Amino acid sequence: MPFLDRLELAAVSGMSDRAAYHIVADLERRGLVASLAHATDLLRTTRRWYPAAAGLRLVARAEGTTVRGLLRQHPVSRQWQRILLARLNTVAVGYRLAASIAALVGPVAVRWYRAQPLDAAIILPGGRTLGVVRQGRTADRTGFAKRLWRLREGPRPGGVLLLMPDEVRLRDARRRLADAPLTAFLALERDAIWGGPDHRAWRPRTINTIVDLRSALAAVDSGGALPAERAPVRATLPEDIERHAPSRHAPDWLLPVRLRPAEKRALDLLADWPWISRDDLRGLLGVSQARVSQLLTRLEEFGLSTQVPTAGRRLVLTDRGLALLARRDRAAVGAARTRWSAAPRDAACPLTWRNVAGARSRQLLRNVAHTAAVHAFIATMARQAHAVGWELALIDPPHRASRYFPYGHTRRAVHPDAFGVLRRGTTTWAFFLEWERRAVRPATMAARLAPYLRYYASSRPTDDHGVPPAILIVAHDDLAASHFLRVARTEIDRSGVNVPLWVTHAPALATHGPLGQVWRTPGCWKVVSAIPDG
Repeated sequence: MPFLDRLELAAVSGMSDRAAYHIVADLERRGLVASLAHATDLLRTTRRWYPAAAGLRLVARAEGTTVRGLLRQHPVSRQWQRILLARLNTVAVGYRLAASIAALVGPVAVRWYRAQPLDAAIILPGGRTLGVVRQGRTADRTGFAKRLWRLREGPRPGGVLLLMPDEVRLRDARRRLADAPLTAFLALERDAIWGGPDHRAWRPRTINTIVDLRSALAAVDSGGALPAERAPVRATLPEDIERHAPSRHAPDWLLPVRLRPAEKRALDLLADWPWISRDDLRGLLGVSQARVSQLLTRLEEFGLSTQVPTAGRRLVLTDRGLALLARRDRAAVGAARTRWSAAPRDAACPLTWRNVAGARSRQLLRNVAHTAAVHAFIATMARQAHAVGWELALIDPPHRASRYFPYGHTRRAVHPDAFGVLRRGTTTWAFFLEWERRAVRPATMAARLAPYLRYYASSRPTDDHGVPPAILIVAHDDLAASHFLRVARTEIDRSGVNVPLWVTHAPALATHGPLGQVWRTPGCWKVVSAIPDG
């Protein structure tokens, strides 16, 4: 189990914390282990330990085997080292979960996978087995759905624990597993990590309840088998990680260690919102202009982001940055670049939208005025929410904001420009954003509303989000907003579907912001705030 920290080592092995600290310190003095610092938004900085080449030679002699045999039996080779470091966020979360389980049942073992749908397996005392699946922040819907489907194939562990990045994707995964022939519990990653073993964070795949980790473990089947995986073809001794320079020349697999939590958060935001301005990024991060400059300088030093002088200075990830996030979240690097690369197709030509390699990135730059307007909306909302005591708990870009649902005998969808969730105390308010520039005729406005009328005619808005999200429509000007309200009133009356629709226009937003009193609803011309008690 390379890259355990000392407290996790104590938990999974059954030794005391004091003994773990003394033993690791002694091994380090003898040059048998080494460490590196790692932190994420959810996990504070800690030192994670791994066996050095001298330590592996000593273990091989003690076990009466060859170094090559040891490397092929355990995930300690140079090849495994690079795989685990590229996925170090998942590795850290997996070990923290294993430590919580060990606090309840005693010493456990962790087995890592390279290509299986499981990220890892945890072997409990008595032979019971648990699979661990983590959905990364940038993992796309289709790729993760295939991983969930593959859980049904081949050997299955006694239970599966799924760690999800947000409530929406947790609900979607739970729905996909409803008829799966396995015992599965799902939790938000932050709740599973911060809550500890007695926190009620785990949801069964079919029962509408929330249980603690102890209850989830009690439901794990005594049987179950773990999938076998062929060892990497090559197995060489690991290298000294600390000898690599902490600059853009550091290898890709070492970047998860070199980056600080704030830099990782900025990287994720640039992945979500390509072609964002520096000021809008500052609004989403909630930091000063000087701090944004520091973060971007670091990311540019590592070759992970760049500023493009197109339609003003816009920020995008480089192909290296896209590859880093794809490997971290077990997504296809090639697919990520095909969709999101901002590199020019022809380096000899100016970087216009026609010359951008990534299909989705090209579309966003082609409509850069619309893209910039959406960015400004969410950045302003983030600033205002903080000022009035709301937490912007979730903000999804267009490629994650889409919702798919059955309608009659077909599959339909809504494709908003953004989706967000605000929280204050026990109050939760969710919204879809539609920034309308082209809906100027009544027929076009009705066509824009039709997908939402179908969506809200079902129970899916509440099933997907817990509360039915408001639909925020931003028109070009006051005249277009008034027309939209009249068309919406007609369509709602005709369909008999109650839609929580709010309409405003861009000049009002520029003055008062998204949380100001700028919104109107169909049938009511009074201008109010859209959020509860706003």
